[in-house]
Amino acid sequence: MKKTLSALIMLAGFAVFFVLISNGQTPEYGGSVVVAVTGDPGGLNPAITTQGGVHTICGSIFSGLVAQDFDLNAVPDLAMSWDVSPDGRTYTFHLAPNAEFHDGVPVTSEDVRFTFEELLLKFHSRTRASIGDRLNRIVTPDAHTVVFEFNKPYAAFLQLIDVTNAPVMPKHLFSNTDPMTNPHNTNPIGSGAFKFQDWTKGDRITLVRNEKYFKPGKPYLDRIVYKVMPSAATAAIAFENGEADYFLNPTPLDIERLNKLPDVVITEKGREGFAGVETVVLNLNKAPLSDVRVRQAMAYTIDKNYIVEKIAFGKGTVATGPISSQLKWAHNSGVFRYERNLALAKQMLDDAGFRSDSEGLRFHLKFVYAASYAKVVEVVRDQLRDVGIVVDLEQMEFSAAVDRVYIKKDFDLGFASFENGPDPDIGVKRTVVSSNIGPIPFSNGASYRNPRVDELFDLAASETDKQKRAAYYFEAQEILVKDVPYLWLYEPQSSTAYRSGLQGMYVWSAKSSNYFAQDAWWKGGKNPTSGSGGFGQRRFYFLSIVGAIILIVTIAILVKRKRKRFRS
Repeated sequence: MKKTLSALIMLAGFAVFFVLISNGQTPEYGGSVVVAVTGDPGGLNPAITTQGGVHTICGSIFSGLVAQDFDLNAVPDLAMSWDVSPDGRTYTFHLAPNAEFHDGVPVTSEDVRFTFEELLLKFHSRTRASIGDRLNRIVTPDAHTVVFEFNKPYAAFLQLIDVTNAPVMPKHLFSNTDPMTNPHNTNPIGSGAFKFQDWTKGDRITLVRNEKYFKPGKPYLDRIVYKVMPSAATAAIAFENGEADYFLNPTPLDIERLNKLPDVVITEKGREGFAGVETVVLNLNKAPLSDVRVRQAMAYTIDKNYIVEKIAFGKGTVATGPISSQLKWAHNSGVFRYERNLALAKQMLDDAGFRSDSEGLRFHLKFVYAASYAKVVEVVRDQLRDVGIVVDLEQMEFSAAVDRVYIKKDFDLGFASFENGPDPDIGVKRTVVSSNIGPIPFSNGASYRNPRVDELFDLAASETDKQKRAAYYFEAQEILVKDVPYLWLYEPQSSTAYRSGLQGMYVWSAKSSNYFAQDAWWKGGKNPTSGSGGFGQRRFYFLSIVGAIILIVTIAILVKRKRKRFRS
């Protein structure tokens, strides 16, 4: 009897301990999250664009072969495991056998091959630039094995093939179609944690839980609503008023205000895989920007410190070139820096033959940009006016600006927020190598050509020794800074704001600020302001605690009876 009582007491203790621990630590199911986004995406096909607004949403709908942890190392996603040949030329991936698309069709190696051959290598600027000239073939020995064979080693491949740069698309829905007009660009079918439900243009995009997600037990949320806001300021107000639970990239002024609110978390975590550089794109195909002296004069005219202080409110870093200082191993901090020098800039413009007229004006430039960049664009305009360069602003909707700059090439100046990604070969190479000049969004929009830069990026991609790779990138940055195909302005300090009741944030990926959905859950199983979800979880805790109490009371009664029998 004594042993039985001891066992029951231990069992009761464990029951209470489990309930208390699980109530605070175990993910709870239910509820929805409202994410504030600024503007409708152009579409929902992440294989044909690198537009950030598309990937913010599609990261929850689709899956990549791998993801990155916070040290930018590859971790499993669709690929459960992989092998790399000793010479670094062959990568073999083993897919999750239970993965299927949202329409019930299994994900196979043929989907992977089709995605790369027919979509990514033709339309995705980062992936196309990174492996387009070095991938020999893709082999599919069976339904769940895919092999990539390269003609030379490629050092950044495992950093490339996440859901941002290599989302696996359904072959059965895109084969023998025009991928630019396929109806599933606005009605996406992926294999990710959430399924597309509906899209009300200008209002919201709704995703619902994928009950057959290949990662057991996930996701925890019932629904994600991407609420379209007309501006970042509107999004901040919506978050402040409790109309949104998750808000990407609040401004420093927003952060100062939101930090005063209860139950709000603001963090820079989850952005490690982006490393952005705010950039002015120069059209080198058109005079006078085809003259390097003009471009250098413009670089001497721009006051980057002023931009960081006034536009980024001090929450950023002056950019010295295309490779972000966040990629410390590849960033050349010793490159030449253009400090504002108006006298020198004017002299260089005079020497290039662009003298000012009686009103102090030299020439006009057409600046095409999206509304979200208006403030920084206006500062650039005003500063260039100081040396007699007149900038005519043409503000338009985001997708229209992309079309004008990258497809039609109808611009003098454009603006882009270029993300480096986890490796320069992924996010930087696409913007400067001559093989990536073409009608592809976020490619080499400047139409810059330099054979040595092409060679250096190619050498760096094939080299597996990190120090040697860095040396190639250092030299490339020195050349680029002298050639000035772009005006690299500053590196923004990116943050995310969310409700403190959201748990499990940033569990597995350095890009979790976009791809949070599979791990996030509400404490209590619901959004505190929504009143939905969580009842089953709370009932479980209640019944468990009641059961534990009954068990303890029963033990106490048994002990008391035993003592009575002993005394009698």
